[in-house]
Amino acid sequence: MADNTAGFWETPAAKVLRFRPGMQIADLDRRGTPGFVGGKTEGTRVLHERGAVLSSLQEKLHANGRSGDNRSVLLVLQGMDTAGKGGMVRHVIGHVDPQGVDHVAFGVPTEEEKRHHFLWRVTKALPRGGQLGVFDRSHYEDVLVVRVHDLVPESVWCGRYDEINQFERELVGTGTTLVKVAMFVSLDEQKSRLQERLERPDKYWKYNPGDVTERKLWPAYQDAYQAMLDKTSTDDAPWYVVSCDRKWYSRIAVSELLIHAFEGLRLEWPPADFDIDTEKRRLAES
Repeated sequence: MADNTAGFWETPAAKVLRFRPGMQIADLDRRGTPGFVGGKTEGTRVLHERGAVLSSLQEKLHANGRSGDNRSVLLVLQGMDTAGKGGMVRHVIGHVDPQGVDHVAFGVPTEEEKRHHFLWRVTKALPRGGQLGVFDRSHYEDVLVVRVHDLVPESVWCGRYDEINQFERELVGTGTTLVKVAMFVSLDEQKSRLQERLERPDKYWKYNPGDVTERKLWPAYQDAYQAMLDKTSTDDAPWYVVSCDRKWYSRIAVSELLIHAFEGLRLEWPPADFDIDTEKRRLAES
């Protein structure tokens, strides 16, 4: 086997996980490990090894940002409760320098946010040049939760798909590389993870009684996610579909997607903005 991403990916993650027209999430094996030929032991090792690669690439982006480069990378994590969004931030983004990360977790809109266009709060949170942005939930809540709970008329949320596509097209045009990850956990696995939160005092803080209520709306959410993928996976900003019942797999998958995005920027270290020989002499004489 060729040495492709530590030798365990027989098909690159960016290829095997990309949403394709006609793909049905109802058919998704949420315990599957598409493209990866190893198990948990190999996955744990790959996450560590590739974390070092991701760290180096992110440092190079950050360095370029300090030199005036306005390019950025934005990771969008969208998934049902317990899909592992928080763990993704800890175990994947945790490999990189936090100084180069703009992380935002979107909750229920505040009263101020409700008075503005739905993209207002998202626009305010976009990563700065040279930064890796991370959205834990995102503007897609406005075609998911809003749709499922009938928070606005259908005529309103239906128009948001086109608005989102235009917004992301403009975002990419100004130098942001989007990595959109749709995270899918099974109903049974979600129940198991919620049960764990009820049995462990160190997990109580993560439990939200509303999560059980949302489980009753599972079919409606699956329909909403399908529509989201069908209508907003574009050439500029494609969706990647990640099975999340096996946490170790979802984490290495997102690591690979980020590495792929960073490598696509073809970054070089920024040149010195001072005379190196002069500074060497001055340092020696100091």
